[in-house]
Amino acid sequence: MPLEVRVDAIRYLAEDTHAYEFVSRSGIALPTASPGDHVDVHLPNGLVRQYSLWELRPDRYVIAVKRDPASRGGSRFLHEEIRVGTRLLVGEPRNHFSFDLGATHSVFVAGGIGITPIMTMVDHAAANGMSWELHYATRSNHTGFTEALARHGDRVRFWGSRTASQPLDIAALIGSSDPAAHFYCCGPESMIAAFREAAQAIPEERVRFERFGAMPVESNHNGFTVVLARSGRAVPVPPGTTILDALLAEGLDLPFSCQQGVCGQCETKVLAGAPDHHDQILTDDERASGETMMICCSGSKEGRLVLDL
Repeated sequence: MPLEVRVDAIRYLAEDTHAYEFVSRSGIALPTASPGDHVDVHLPNGLVRQYSLWELRPDRYVIAVKRDPASRGGSRFLHEEIRVGTRLLVGEPRNHFSFDLGATHSVFVAGGIGITPIMTMVDHAAANGMSWELHYATRSNHTGFTEALARHGDRVRFWGSRTASQPLDIAALIGSSDPAAHFYCCGPESMIAAFREAAQAIPEERVRFERFGAMPVESNHNGFTVVLARSGRAVPVPPGTTILDALLAEGLDLPFSCQQGVCGQCETKVLAGAPDHHDQILTDDERASGETMMICCSGSKEGRLVLDL
């Protein structure tokens, strides 16, 4: 069940980025959050959006939101309509970008607003005497996160126009790092692609990344058919339509939230067929197994897909 919260404070981080602090409306303590957690924010306009926790505090949830010029209504609504005192519903913290607390050394790579989920990991590592380093790439000389990162001294290295330094070479960074290190990355798609390419030889359990949204769908332009195993019903999925939308149009009542493959609520068991994954949650091994998929954004590599629905 979503939690009833009130906006207790809104802080300026940068011209286009604000921090929003949510406290419990009922007085009941909010569930404890962990590094890398995100929450679902239920907005008064009916939208549900996922935002990483920017700070871990015992009495509140704090998110940092950058206004996206191409916003579908989430970040724009928060920046324009939400005020201190606004009452909202917020989901309990969830995590698809977990931080390994037992790592001997952690290497964090972030780009732009991608610092948000990594910030809680950095703060936890620093507070607990862990070995770590952060490489932060940003085009802005006025990033809203500079002050928060500055307290960590030379463990943080800035790349890009902020310091007029050379671009971050992710392949060189990973190649020269402790071979037993754990690696984390969040940033734009180009950064994620470079990170994954550079980390191919590293065991999957030591490499974690998080995107801002789902990968673009580039296949299944001819459509396919989804078979609902529990009823035997066949539902066509036309080109340009997601499985979720096709099933909702047929009257099915299904759990979903983000519709971008980032929250995991629509994860569905696959009984037959070859899913074409476009989420940011499943690992490579989980995708290869083909056992589950996120039906809000993923498709099919074949003409027929059987789901446990």
